[in-house]
Amino acid sequence: MSTIEQLHGVFARAFEIPVEAVNDELEYQAIAEWDSMSHLVLVEELESTYNISIEMEDILEMGSVTKIKDILKKYGFEIN
Repeated sequence: MSTIEQLHGVFARAFEIPVEAVNDELEYQAIAEWDSMSHLVLVEELESTYNISIEMEDILEMGSVTKIKDILKKYGFEIN
C-alpha cells in the first residue's frame, strides 16, 4: 500500500465514505461527512495510523487533504 493510499484509507474510515471519494481537493465542511465531530475522529485515525500525537495547533490547521499532507510531513511522514 502506498502512502497516499494509506492516507486516503484514514479519511475513508474517519468519514465513512468510499476511498474513491478522497482526493487532494477534499476540504473541511466541503462534504457533509466532514464536520467538527468527524474532524476529531479523523485526528484519532491519523494518530493511530501514524503512531503520533498531533499538536492542537496542527489540529486546528487541518482544513484539507493537502494541508494534512503538509502537517504529516512535519511529523516525519512523506505522503506521495
